Amino acid sequence: MNNDPHATRQRPPDRHYAPSPHGMYLRHFGLRTAPFGITPDPAFFYPGNTRGELLAALLYAVTQGEGIIKLTGEVGSGKTMLCRMLAERLPPQIDVVYLLNPRLEPDEVLHAIAAELGLTLDGCRADTVLRALHGELIARHAAGRQVLLLAEEAQAMPGATLEALRLLTNLETASHKLLQIVLFGQPELQLTLDLPQFRQLKERITHSFTVPCLPPALLNDYLTCRLAAAGRTTPLVFTPAALRRLARAAQGIVRRINILADKALLAAFADDAQQVSARHVRLAIADSAFYRAPWHAGKLLAGALCALMLLLAAALLWQWLMPGHKSGMATGMAAPATFPAARSHAAPPALLDSKLAESRGWLAQQGSQQLVLHIASLPASETTAAETFLQQAQQAIGLHNVHVFRLPGTVSASKWQQQAPASASARLAIVYGSFADQASAEAVWARIAPASSQKIFLSSIDSIRTEINATAPAQAGRGAP
Repeated sequence: MNNDPHATRQRPPDRHYAPSPHGMYLRHFGLRTAPFGITPDPAFFYPGNTRGELLAALLYAVTQGEGIIKLTGEVGSGKTMLCRMLAERLPPQIDVVYLLNPRLEPDEVLHAIAAELGLTLDGCRADTVLRALHGELIARHAAGRQVLLLAEEAQAMPGATLEALRLLTNLETASHKLLQIVLFGQPELQLTLDLPQFRQLKERITHSFTVPCLPPALLNDYLTCRLAAAGRTTPLVFTPAALRRLARAAQGIVRRINILADKALLAAFADDAQQVSARHVRLAIADSAFYRAPWHAGKLLAGALCALMLLLAAALLWQWLMPGHKSGMATGMAAPATFPAARSHAAPPALLDSKLAESRGWLAQQGSQQLVLHIASLPASETTAAETFLQQAQQAIGLHNVHVFRLPGTVSASKWQQQAPASASARLAIVYGSFADQASAEAVWARIAPASSQKIFLSSIDSIRTEINATAPAQAGRGAP
């Protein structure tokens, strides 16, 4: 027996410890290190999907030394990686100051920056700190140095703190700013900057960049890049089905891709497999509890449950309107007993009139390539039915993403009329959402369409305008809303 009193504190041989999950598959797949860690490591920087170009643009903007730079992107899209890459590749004459806590108040921000610059000003008043900062920045400028402030999670900053940062850009010489600022934040940062009280700060932003989500077409390239950086000398095959499942689950968010790919590798290792199959990705997804990513099209869409309720209301509307469908043949559900009563005694369609006017204003603000999901079309004379539907939708999800348009009857049947027999009479088209691209629209479509047998059609803002404008002369003098 060993009587050494320190023996109990000595670590037993490694074989007595269970290896880490990463260590379990590194040798199996010929890797030096874990390829899909979520900590931003510059060694794993992926230059594709415009990230290399974004880094070059950030470096250029910083070296110009003017104004404020803004970079936004979804949670987990790679903003912090770009921040680290920027700091790593800056010229040697640039001193970097990090502002990692976005919740600081204005006075606390001044103290935090002073501390990063090596100034000891604890307990000093804000004006004293500001004077000391000004003096330090002038001294560094005279020595040929430039100071760069990198502020992460800027969307979480109090308004007063954002204003304090703007005021810091007033520190300047006759020809140069003494402090350069880069704001990294989520898309909500732009919503804040669009508020009237921040128009001065917005005017100071000379360069704005956005980190895009990773499209499915580049997923395999991204995975290969990470694996090669981790030491893999030959391609590790993710089957096409595995890539599709991974892309669908991660929605282009690289942090989610990393989490799921790491767990999929572990599942493949457990199967003693040398390629990752759809089954391994499915197991990884089942082991991940993160929330499905929202799809952006300029604005957040309602969640899946709300969309399902909207589609259910649309299906019930059609059951009630279409001949032979009152028994529920179209959707397998009986029409609610409240519909006939609503049809007979509903109040005048004030909600419909309001929504028609609001939708026209909304339409004027949309880009021509924006897309919508067309969920219902009914005769323009069925105003009470449309009113009832809008009331149900308002209770279910609100009407922010629901829009109604009066469409002509003089135009031949189109996408707007595929849900009902072609008619020469005017119709009301009800659409949902606003999508920047087809992939975003189809992602929502794939989530909500299976809940109803009613088909949903995709159409563009441009096509709505075309149909409305086609009867502008015919409607003149008829007072069409």
